[in-house]
Amino acid sequence: MKPMGRRGFLAAATALGIGAGLSTHAIASAADGDGNETSDKTSDMSERDKDLPFIGTEETFSTRELMVLNDRLFLEDTGLAELGPRRIGAMDKAGLNVQILSAHTPGVQNVPGRKGIDFAYRLNKLLVDGPMATYPGRFQAFATLPLQNPQASADELERAVRDDGFLGCLTNGIIGKKFLDHPDFEPLLTRAEALGKPIYIHPGLPPDEVFQIYYSNMRPEYQKEFQDQVLSISAYGWHQEVVTQCVRMITSGVFDRHPRLQIIIGHMGEGLPFFYKRILEKMSEVTEKSLDKPFEQYFHDNFWFTTSAFPQTELLDLLLKYISVDRVMFATDYPFADMKVQTDWFRGVDLPREAKEKIAYRNAEKLFGIKV
Repeated sequence: MKPMGRRGFLAAATALGIGAGLSTHAIASAADGDGNETSDKTSDMSERDKDLPFIGTEETFSTRELMVLNDRLFLEDTGLAELGPRRIGAMDKAGLNVQILSAHTPGVQNVPGRKGIDFAYRLNKLLVDGPMATYPGRFQAFATLPLQNPQASADELERAVRDDGFLGCLTNGIIGKKFLDHPDFEPLLTRAEALGKPIYIHPGLPPDEVFQIYYSNMRPEYQKEFQDQVLSISAYGWHQEVVTQCVRMITSGVFDRHPRLQIIIGHMGEGLPFFYKRILEKMSEVTEKSLDKPFEQYFHDNFWFTTSAFPQTELLDLLLKYISVDRVMFATDYPFADMKVQTDWFRGVDLPREAKEKIAYRNAEKLFGIKV
């Protein structure tokens, strides 16, 4: 795909609310506009839960070297590479106690050979020796892995977990031309299960062939606005790809081979709640004899869901209609969404205090073995 210029990306990001959190403010305003009763209820909940602690489970970082590698220097001013006072100040303002850091997509997963292995190690050690040491208790991390080499990835995951206390790993969409259900990734899945550490599947850029078929047919006169690229990622494409990968993992028997393996997905389920009943209806019919458990059961046994960048109460309600509150965690998607907008929204959500504590921090404490 052609590189996205800074001006074009930021314009698109602002329109989508992924750069400055503008759309989340609009959502909050729209909710208040439903009537005084809704506004009063939100205010009551916010006041009741003003002391609610938060763990952010999808919080992004990068380095200038990584941005150059992945042609993302247009993001330099977003705060991606800042892991000090600016980030801590935003966390304090929002009341976010802990950020679980992960490298910006696509990380180093497209870098082959020794270069990829060494780059992943350096990024992981940068976090340990930098923000995690400087601000004890405020930062945790998912390991960055050299996924072109699954065996090396398994080894780096174990090293990062055992030596540096990492909480798991994060992958970014399709890896080359393979999803995690491909047999090549068995060493990584086996190791993650053995370590008892989850894999967070974050969206990634579509392969060139997919981009050309699905997203490149926009009117040429509007290409300067990068409509095709934004459609292929944050506006639509990569959310659908994550759900596709998750369904593939179930149908290919990943969780029959690795029943204790845990997968996390963000963005309020990446659209899965909308399709949930339809997917179950159709896939249950064709997998009844090939899977160890009912198709639906895998979503409840092997998946966790985060709220990252989707502070919309109606979507949370839909997610909780199908998924236990014990499997949902809070996230902000910083710096692509405003931390304070996310925490303010969740404080105002009308849920029992116990349920809100689970989502805000207790489920993360349980899954990752950490404490606020």
